[in-house]
Amino acid sequence: MRTEKVRFFYISGLPSFQKIIVSSAKPTQDSEELRLQDMLMLMLTPYIEKDLTNYYYPNIIKDVSPHVTPWKIELIETKRNHFRGFDLQITFEIEPTDGGHNISLGKDRMTYEISPEPEVKLINHTHLETYKYPPE
Repeated sequence: MRTEKVRFFYISGLPSFQKIIVSSAKPTQDSEELRLQDMLMLMLTPYIEKDLTNYYYPNIIKDVSPHVTPWKIELIETKRNHFRGFDLQITFEIEPTDGGHNISLGKDRMTYEISPEPEVKLINHTHLETYKYPPE
């Protein structure tokens, strides 16, 4: 059975962004797109971990700092300000772990803006769920 990504484009307001919604189907084989996505997640990891640590520690978890594992990141959507524009946004859901035993601490939805210079900044963070730690 062949699964294709769902792509949706729209233009609205200023600045307009082209939007791609990514399929929820889990990949079953390697591809150029998957490798590029994984490379991007690895490059964003220091920013993600810093922002998650600022959120989780010490208000939610006091024993450990959140750790990012690439296989616990689900890409939700990407946006671009216009065709071949370089103001980009990426939204994903992530389950940060404790870093030692890879126990998930919670679930978050984060949106980053990536622009020239390069600049990477968090523009939206929604904490979706806190998991019991340590699990029983």
